[in-house]
Amino acid sequence: MKTDAFALRHIGPRESDQQHMFKTIGVTDMTQLLYETFPDGIRLKNDLQLDPAMTEYEYLTHISQLGAKNKVFKSYIGLGYHPAIVPPVIQRNIFENPGWYTAYTPYQAEIAQGRLEALLNYQTTVIELSGMEIANASLLDEGTAAAEAMALLFDVRTRDQKKNNANKFFVSEEILPQTLSVLETRSTPIGIELVVGNHETFDFSEDFFGAILQYPGKYGQVYDYAGFISTAKSKEIKVAVAADILSLVKLTSPGEMGADVVVGTSQRFGIPMGYGGPHAAFFATKEEYKRSMPGRIIGVSQDVNGNRALRMALQTREQHIKREKATSNICTAQVLLAVMAGMYAVYHGPKGLQYIADKVHASAVTTAKALSSIGINQANTAFFDTILVHADAAKVRTIAEKNEVNFFYPDNKSVSISFNETTSIADINLIIAIFAEATGKESVNVSDASTEVHLSEQSIRTSTFLQHDVFNSHHSESQLMRYIKKLERKDLSLNHSMISLGSCTMKLNAAAEMLPLSMPNWNSIHPFAPADQAQGYLTMLKKLEQQLNVVTGFAGTSLQPNSGAQGEYAGLMAIRAYHISRNEGHRNVCLIPSSAHGTNPASAAMAGMKIIVTKTTPEGNIDVEDLRARAIEHKDDLSCLMVTYPSTHGVYESSIIEITKLIHDNGGLVYMDGANMNAQVGLTNPATIGADVCHLNLHKTFAIPHGGGGPGVGPICVNEKLVPFLPTNPIVATGGDKAITAVSAAPYGSALVCLISYGYISMLGAEGLRSATEHAILNANYMKARLEEHFPILYTGECGRAAHEMIVDCREFKQNGIEVTDIAKRLMDYGFHAPTVSFPVAGTLMIEPTESEDLGELDRFCDALISIRKEIAQASAEDVNNPLKNAPHTLAMLTAETWDLPYSREKAAYPLDYIAENKFWPSVRRVDDAFGDRNLICSCAPIEAYMEH
Repeated sequence: MKTDAFALRHIGPRESDQQHMFKTIGVTDMTQLLYETFPDGIRLKNDLQLDPAMTEYEYLTHISQLGAKNKVFKSYIGLGYHPAIVPPVIQRNIFENPGWYTAYTPYQAEIAQGRLEALLNYQTTVIELSGMEIANASLLDEGTAAAEAMALLFDVRTRDQKKNNANKFFVSEEILPQTLSVLETRSTPIGIELVVGNHETFDFSEDFFGAILQYPGKYGQVYDYAGFISTAKSKEIKVAVAADILSLVKLTSPGEMGADVVVGTSQRFGIPMGYGGPHAAFFATKEEYKRSMPGRIIGVSQDVNGNRALRMALQTREQHIKREKATSNICTAQVLLAVMAGMYAVYHGPKGLQYIADKVHASAVTTAKALSSIGINQANTAFFDTILVHADAAKVRTIAEKNEVNFFYPDNKSVSISFNETTSIADINLIIAIFAEATGKESVNVSDASTEVHLSEQSIRTSTFLQHDVFNSHHSESQLMRYIKKLERKDLSLNHSMISLGSCTMKLNAAAEMLPLSMPNWNSIHPFAPADQAQGYLTMLKKLEQQLNVVTGFAGTSLQPNSGAQGEYAGLMAIRAYHISRNEGHRNVCLIPSSAHGTNPASAAMAGMKIIVTKTTPEGNIDVEDLRARAIEHKDDLSCLMVTYPSTHGVYESSIIEITKLIHDNGGLVYMDGANMNAQVGLTNPATIGADVCHLNLHKTFAIPHGGGGPGVGPICVNEKLVPFLPTNPIVATGGDKAITAVSAAPYGSALVCLISYGYISMLGAEGLRSATEHAILNANYMKARLEEHFPILYTGECGRAAHEMIVDCREFKQNGIEVTDIAKRLMDYGFHAPTVSFPVAGTLMIEPTESEDLGELDRFCDALISIRKEIAQASAEDVNNPLKNAPHTLAMLTAETWDLPYSREKAAYPLDYIAENKFWPSVRRVDDAFGDRNLICSCAPIEAYMEH
């Protein structure tokens, strides 16, 4: 046995366990299990053509050598990306800590109070710096957040009688170029006409419903937008502002100017540039727009005892529940990065942020003054961190790059210089020397930063911010370390027990995959750095694209989409572009089975498609005859079918080849949702089943950690006919020769975390990848075999097998007064996070163990559910005072002097023996969702101020 093989570390069941598992399932070996699970005709005939698997040591040596090909220059490029100092206490205790990066989205609030508090801190930071009333828990990046702002304003325009038919959206020419490209992509399919121009000469006509401004402008000019916003409001035009978050420490907030929406990125709050991501975007608006707001909001509520408790607020307004009526398909966030940015604000506090903002401004002022003193002038009359210098760009660039310095060059006579918190006096003197050499002037040397302020009086912020205790209490490393640990202890993550979420694939995020993310030659590269400085990245990304091509059987890949929802959208936009290129732009009908994930119809709506929902059979499969009828009915306008494989019900549908041929025969293409790719890799692939494009959730199948709800990456893989339409970027060209405009801000999306998937594939190799899929199927069927004696299992394949996940039906327990939510909460007492609740079928649990869990953990989880089943049998609808209805049980309950429940404390907290060895205590009792929705609070105000009277 190769004891250094990565597959041995990644895959849970030992070889010695397998015979027991096969016997429990009722098969002799893996060959029989796969034969009874897989339909005929879709099995790959050959192994994947991938490089031999590396050991962890070999991979880390390889990635270090590859990283050395990246050149870390001093970066003053700006355009929304800046070198930032990651406080070591945050890097070690959050960024590199599996207690934080392996957590799931906080749907089960009682065991997620730590990251919910961290996200509340983030929302508070955004609300107070932006001057708005409400903020969400982050979006994907600044470009897509701006597009979400446009969509929100388009959605709410119907509230203004005069604006029902207005479809023009003004975009200031000061907008970041990548943001403009994303706006172009998002506006066209839904009928928005973009008008790009000068905000100072804008004609406020009735055709406009909204506008977006950049604050400061893309090359640093600070404008006072109060007059523009006031005039816009008088014309019933709503205004979004894309703002630099650090500048808002020093500048008048957009909210004080009257803005309706404020967006931006929090990257410079202690997040590495990482060649473009991941970074948490922020989105803030007015409370009146909360039900049109994209993403998630963390709210303050209370538990059943009236104690303060946090939760994801207004959960039913998540866009994917609106399906085809959605204005956004976002179902994730950048939680890990938002947590880091919020903690950066906690660590520095208002005084620390003020110091940093003043230092950055002083760097810009000092450089501008010194350059002016030797006859080199800059254009900005007011600026925060960026100056625009008049100079021969080619000469400056040659000398700057010789000195390992990057500026941005808007044209051949201009140089943009954006300063950041890492800039020192020595850096400033080098910049001056570069320009002096380029212009033939004698350089000057500065020894101290200027104290002058190059802002107008009305632009300078006078309002206070971050006065809450949490931002004024944790400024030493000891204090912050203990605060972070206090929050971490409230959260159940993969470092405690398995999280068996169906469709969400919570597998091992191996340390060897994660380590390179902390290496400076990977995390310190600007996404718009010259290509010769990013050769390590470009080599790795190209190799990852090739690996994903092999895995999917397709010809091309775009890594740009930075979430699964973005991948869906990008895939549909590529299909749309393909039809238009063939003069068949009228093909806009998208067929979606009723069993599909809610983001499917939301994405199709955003892509401007007409959605036709097709039926499923009582067994949960696609109704092929209904699909045939709909495809034939709409054959002249058929654009595509959206299909998930294996199905959302955890079944390999044997009719999949027939289904894809049916769509192709009627002029459409097939989009495959990659949510369940963990059941395909190495055994079958999207090309084999007949798909034309698929998106992959790298945060599921390919091991990027969920981070409490993000980061994610959702690349699309396409066949040859769609390769020309892969998305590009306005600064760093990517994609095909007929590329659609950008779907996210950075050329390669969240490039930094692509290292994880590259490591995952490189260390597993072809055999390991196939083995991982086989063991995911083995684990699921083992659990099914153990649980089906106690619970009904919905939907199985023709031989009674599950794929990599299964659905446990809990609806019959209503006769005992027990809902599926009660089971989810009771699992917390057993030390487990609940599986996926009530999706895709209400009243069920969808369980996916993944390949990473060993036999002992699988058995502990099965034992817990079987024990709960016995508790259900003892419950009655008449008597709700039972362990399930009272779950979860907290330490405070167990240690209270009085105990008046009809069961013992031991039954409440230690129902099985294994629990005592490693007890996890929920920090609050069951959260009152209804109270939280009636009293929406999404910042750090004390709950007493909002109590119902």
